[in-house]
Amino acid sequence: MVDLHCHSDFSDGTDPPERLAALARETGLSAAVLTDHDTMAGSARFAAAAAAEGVRTIPGMEISADVPGRTVHLLAYGCDAAEPRLAEALAKVRDGRRARNAEILARLARLGVPVSAEEVAAEAGEGGIVARPHIAAALVRKGFAQDVRDAFERFLARGRPAYAERFRLAPEEALRLAADAGGVVSLAHPHLLRMERDELRAFVARLAGLGLAGVECLYTGYQKPQIDEYVGLARTFGLLVTGGSDYHGANKPAIRLGVAYGGLKVPDEAFDALAAAVDAARAKRPLPS
Repeated sequence: MVDLHCHSDFSDGTDPPERLAALARETGLSAAVLTDHDTMAGSARFAAAAAAEGVRTIPGMEISADVPGRTVHLLAYGCDAAEPRLAEALAKVRDGRRARNAEILARLARLGVPVSAEEVAAEAGEGGIVARPHIAAALVRKGFAQDVRDAFERFLARGRPAYAERFRLAPEEALRLAADAGGVVSLAHPHLLRMERDELRAFVARLAGLGLAGVECLYTGYQKPQIDEYVGLARTFGLLVTGGSDYHGANKPAIRLGVAYGGLKVPDEAFDALAAAVDAARAKRPLPS
């Protein structure tokens, strides 16, 4: 059993990479991949800790991308974090996140719900990437929300009064950058796109034509009909079946690494196929110009 989608305190999770590796071993996982948002800053530490725990891994991250009116999350595996064009693009995404955070705090202040940047930063981990869950945690700590879910529903979710847009990559650009960095990409939690079946099929078909390698068919809360639908979609376009819990530690306390609510089971074969695809992508990686 493996988990190909989890987060550390280098983005919006609450556990350091070393604790995640220990949890993976304790859960009985043979492999796990750290997929922090728009950064691979914790990957080296996670890889070292995973090796010490006897847990296989490859580099990973979750890239934020945009289509009109929707956010698309793309799980990029095996990328070389030092590839200059990828590093530059991710820095631009992170700059957009910082600008959005400032706008959210300004909107909260206008709503009479003041939270300082310092209070939000105190909720973040050492990775330095501050995201909406950290703002939500600060709102809870100050008594403006009952819990993180309440903070999102009242203030921070899309359409709520403090929500602000931010810069994200186009999916096409994210796929190209990942490929140029020797990586492969899987579409994360497709249900969150809230597309009708035909629309999702057309979207996956378009991305597959641009180099998409997989679909996250096994995910927290998915039941057999949903899994069958997504596996069928992946098979139709010759894509990998990937899966993971989307573990965030205390920020999503009901979700456990590897097993989610207790019913998730991503087989070892999913990691094996993904690792083989990464090896093939690295072999085809364009030579530096």
